[in-house]
Amino acid sequence: MSDIDAAAGRYTTLAGEHRSELEIKRSRFITVLRRTETEEDARALVAELRREFHDARHHCSAFVLGPDRGVQRSNDDGEPSGTAGLPMLEALTKRETFDGAADLSDVTAVTVRYFGGILLGAGGLVRAYSESVSSALDSAALIRRQRMRLFAVPAEHAAAGRLENDLRAAGYAVPRTEYGSAGARIVVALPDLPGAAGSFQDRLAALTAGGAEAEPLTTEWIDL
Repeated sequence: MSDIDAAAGRYTTLAGEHRSELEIKRSRFITVLRRTETEEDARALVAELRREFHDARHHCSAFVLGPDRGVQRSNDDGEPSGTAGLPMLEALTKRETFDGAADLSDVTAVTVRYFGGILLGAGGLVRAYSESVSSALDSAALIRRQRMRLFAVPAEHAAAGRLENDLRAAGYAVPRTEYGSAGARIVVALPDLPGAAGSFQDRLAALTAGGAEAEPLTTEWIDL
């Protein structure tokens, strides 16, 4: 993750699962990308694909997890050491996303290989597995995640819809509005940056003529 993105509390991940396939010298390389947040999720994907492609010779894998990309693992699954899992991992960790940042995380890549009868050699395998993951990322949908501070804005039922629209129009993220017997609570997500909360309180006061004050809740990672 770049220093700018780390400081701003942002990283990039997959919008959903994605598959692609390459044929290289008669070998089929089927790559599956999935958004995963734990090692258990990552290993579950490998297990699923072993069952789905039970007749394939190799199910090589790599994953990067955590906002700081602190968990990184790879597995050659029978290919010569260093020719599959590591190039797959490097394709994930070196991938430039939004604004040129190499900040992809919470992603597992599994490449299933059906051997086509032609030996690729160590260099050929490295290129094939790296290209398989890179090609899959080329066509995968990516999204930004940001660490956000959540605030609750109280409102009467009759005024909640209008205030929510005003907040969205002012550029604020509103993950949800909760309705209860005593009134509504509009949940607003702000970037976890110095000064953001104070600026929001000022804007909220202007929108409500001083009639509402936001209550701080928790800090969460939000899909933008």
